[in-house]
Amino acid sequence: MADQQHVALLKQGVDVWNRWKQEHQQIQPDFTGAHLSRIHLSGADLSGAYMSMAHLSGADLRNADLRGAYLSRAFFSKAILSHAHLNGTDLTKAHLSRADLTGAYLDGANLNEADLSEVDLSQAHLYETSLVGANLSEADLSEADLSDANLSGAHLSNAHLDVSLLIRVNLSGADLGRATLRGANLNQADLGGADLREADFQGANLTGADLQGADLTGANLTNTVR
Repeated sequence: MADQQHVALLKQGVDVWNRWKQEHQQIQPDFTGAHLSRIHLSGADLSGAYMSMAHLSGADLRNADLRGAYLSRAFFSKAILSHAHLNGTDLTKAHLSRADLTGAYLDGANLNEADLSEVDLSQAHLYETSLVGANLSEADLSEADLSDANLSGAHLSNAHLDVSLLIRVNLSGADLGRATLRGANLNQADLGGADLREADFQGANLTGADLQGADLTGANLTNTVR
C-alpha cells in the first residue's frame, strides 16, 4: 500500500514534492494503489517511484520525470503525459486508454499487454520499447519512432502510423487491419503472419521487410518501396 506521508507531500504541489525528493534521494517513493486522479503534477520528479495500481486517470503529468518508475496495472485513462520521461518504466498491463502521450519518451519501457486504445503517441519516442500483446487499436502513432520495438501480437486495428519509424520493428502476428502507414519506414520490419487486411501502406518503405504469411487482402501498396 501507498506511504501516506508520500501521498500527503505530493498533494501539496509539485514545488513541495520536488524539493522533498531532492533532499531524500535515497528514498523510493511509494504510491502503490494511491488515488490521485486529476492531480496536477506537471514537471514532477517521480523517478523510481512505486506506483503499481495507482489511480491517475485524468492527471496532468506533462513533462514529469517517471524514469524507472513501477507503473504496472496503473490507471492513466485520459491522463496528460505529453513529453513525459518514461524511459525504462514498467507499464505492464497499465490502463492508458485515451491518454495524451504526444512526444513522450518511452525508450526501453515495458508496455506488454497494456491498454493503449485511442491513445495519442504522435511523435513519441519508443525505441526498443516492448509492446507485446498491447492494445493500440485506434491509437495515433504518426511520426513516432518505434525502431527496434517489439509489437508481436499487438492489436493495432485502425491505428495511425503515418510517417512513423518502424525500422527493424517486430510486428509478427500483429493485427494491423485497416491501419494507416502512409510514408512509414518499415525497413527490415518483421510482419510475418500479421493481419494487414485493408491496411494503407501508400508510399511506405518496405525494403527487406518480412511479409511471410501476412494477410494483405485489400491492402494498399501503391508507391511502396520494396
